[in-house]
Amino acid sequence: MSPSQSPDSVPEYRIEDLAHHSGATVRTIRAYQDRGLLPKPERRGRANVYDDSHLARLRQIADLLERGYTLASIKELLQAWDEGRGLGGVLGLVAEVDGPWTDEESGRVSREELDELFGGEHDDTAVSEAVALGVLVPLAGRDDEFLVPSPQELAVAAELHKAGVPLLAITEHLRELRGQVEHIAARFLDFTNEHVFIRYLGSLPTDGDASEAAELVRRLRPLAQQTVEAELARAMQKLAARNLRDHLRSAAALPPPLGEAPAGEQVRLPTGMVEAVRGLVGEERAPDFIAAAAEREIRARAMDRMAMTAETGTAGTEPGSGSELGARSGPGTGSGTGPGSG
Repeated sequence: MSPSQSPDSVPEYRIEDLAHHSGATVRTIRAYQDRGLLPKPERRGRANVYDDSHLARLRQIADLLERGYTLASIKELLQAWDEGRGLGGVLGLVAEVDGPWTDEESGRVSREELDELFGGEHDDTAVSEAVALGVLVPLAGRDDEFLVPSPQELAVAAELHKAGVPLLAITEHLRELRGQVEHIAARFLDFTNEHVFIRYLGSLPTDGDASEAAELVRRLRPLAQQTVEAELARAMQKLAARNLRDHLRSAAALPPPLGEAPAGEQVRLPTGMVEAVRGLVGEERAPDFIAAAAEREIRARAMDRMAMTAETGTAGTEPGSGSELGARSGPGTGSGTGPGSG
């Protein structure tokens, strides 16, 4: 029968009607009765009759199940309610903890917009990874549209991809980062449980205790995020500066590219010669080979000069000095004593 609509009477339901109005199945309602979660119905002849208190209880159970509570813990909460200890504070605490921990509002994105956001790349594997991670949530009956719980997180992924990071590398990094962040969150909860919420643990809190704990949650909720943001900023500044110094130090230690030298000491070599050296010793060893060849030539000239000095009895000059270069520069240049001097 349908619930009575008389203003002076209490609505009454058969089990089929109760199932229809609550969204639970007849089998589930009977299982709740057997486990003591739902009060027994009133017996009217051969029929069981339910009322609005049963409907409200079924909706409470469904709400707590959605929040992740087990049937055993729900039974304890409902027993506290039935014994007059109150559930208002407890349910307020549940709502406070289960509520959003960020002011960011979710958004929606179509598959076309998603592809455009990532440079026109249509990557089904990356989308499946994003769905598995909860970055994208498929909308029922809309194959081409997704709910985006954190638009900021999606925007970060798009910027990383634009900078050259592959999509699957981004999702793999997020998976690793999420595990590390969940570890930080667990440590923060352990810390606050030990020092703040210890007095509420171990038993079902009273209505007043639960309300007090909910207020503490509201006060402490932003602290974890603020601490992590401050420490992340400190660590990024420290490590990024160190990373840049290391790269600059490594770059300074590299030999200059072929055909280049430090400012003020530019040396231009014929292209054919450079290519010949590369073919002889390879790309990486070419600078060292050219440097060694130049050094050997300088030493050879110095030895030649020393030998000529011994033969003529004149004072020698320092290797590489202007007079030595003049002595070996050919006919008609300077007053050196080498071949070709006047």
